[in-house]
Amino acid sequence: MTARAHPLTLARAAMLPTACVVIIVYFAVHAITGNTGIIAWRGYAAQHAAVAAEAGRVAADKAALARQVALLDPRHVDYDLADELVRRDLGTIRADEVILPLPDAK
Repeated sequence: MTARAHPLTLARAAMLPTACVVIIVYFAVHAITGNTGIIAWRGYAAQHAAVAAEAGRVAADKAALARQVALLDPRHVDYDLADELVRRDLGTIRADEVILPLPDAK
């Protein structure tokens, strides 16, 4: 005749393995669907491409501004650029000048 274990004893014996399985499942689910999970990596790749493109545009803008600053250096000013900036900001023209409107380069 075999002795049956008491149900409370069986529950106590199964508690630790059950807790371990629950913890492993919790971390596995978050490794797949969490903020830094496998599914989120696809979105991060698209965001990375967008940020890299924006960084390229910002670098080009920065280089253009650096060229303009270099042309306005007080030691050797580019008079054409200075004249263009003054006329644009103050809205001054001479009577014999012809203004040709150009489309905005956006």
